[in-house]
Amino acid sequence: MDSFSATSARMPALRSSITENPSRYRVLTGERPTGHLHLGHYVGTIRERVRLQDAGVKTFVILADYQVITDRDTAGAVRDNVHSAVLDYLAAGIDPDRSTIFTHSAIPELNQLFLPFLSLVTEAELHRNPTVKAELLDSGRALNGLLLTYPVHQAADILFCKGNLVPVGKDNLPHVEVTRTIARRFNERYGKVFPEPEALITAAPELPGLDGRKMSKSYGNTITLAMSEDETAQRIRKAPTDAERTITYDPDSRPGVSALLDTAAVCLDRTPEDIADEIGSKGSGALKALATEAVNEYLRELRHRRASLAAADTAEVLRSGNHAARRIAVETLDETRAAMGMHY
Repeated sequence: MDSFSATSARMPALRSSITENPSRYRVLTGERPTGHLHLGHYVGTIRERVRLQDAGVKTFVILADYQVITDRDTAGAVRDNVHSAVLDYLAAGIDPDRSTIFTHSAIPELNQLFLPFLSLVTEAELHRNPTVKAELLDSGRALNGLLLTYPVHQAADILFCKGNLVPVGKDNLPHVEVTRTIARRFNERYGKVFPEPEALITAAPELPGLDGRKMSKSYGNTITLAMSEDETAQRIRKAPTDAERTITYDPDSRPGVSALLDTAAVCLDRTPEDIADEIGSKGSGALKALATEAVNEYLRELRHRRASLAAADTAEVLRSGNHAARRIAVETLDETRAAMGMHY
């Protein structure tokens, strides 16, 4: 049985345990703030964070700003992206009184944990990581040390707070496996300090961009949570379709049409095939109108809450979250150094 199949087989029991004993679990999740968060982020991860938080699971949300430069030359508009993401989190229902929102760069202890963790994996293991391979291919650049060791940085992010639950999609499962390996090897070498976190495979579908490709700011194929309704309509209106009038769901042959059907379907909680049948021969104009209405209605309350927030809210959330996360990181680093015989 491969890793994904084995992990999937554990999901029913794990979800039952989370429901029955939420206080047993600590979740670490987050994003690289490379751009504004979009509908795919909300559907794929943010809703799940809110659900876990509301269920009573202690939740840590990291904005991994240092990791923005793993596959690019500069950090770009990272400050704006961080504050925009915090607004999105608050508007979506992440409560800073119950969840800790923080930035990687504000917690230097994470980088101190990284050093002993790096000694626990081999170069060959790092090169085999499929997520690193994929990101390297997307970047079109030579492999740098930061990208190669990206999974080890993520292990430090997860384990500093003794995270034992990590919501992931199938593609990111190898990162959790690296973290489990590092925790196990550290404990075997120095004594029990870290939990071996469980991957919680998210059931949400991976939403494609409006052109059928992977959602990416660089492709201009996303609907961001910060967009107005008019901006959303304009973005959907420009989405590529084809000349065939009858609407059908066929991701391979009709990626643009199918992507719009996927977008509408996730917002309406229907199947793309059902929506295609409803539109029939009315053409791509009708499809785009339906998709626009579906997205704007789906995001209306979130956007209303977002508009009521201000920059002062995000600054205070980050100050508080960074302080709380650093306090925990200092304690974990002290425990780690003591286990290694380096507590002077």
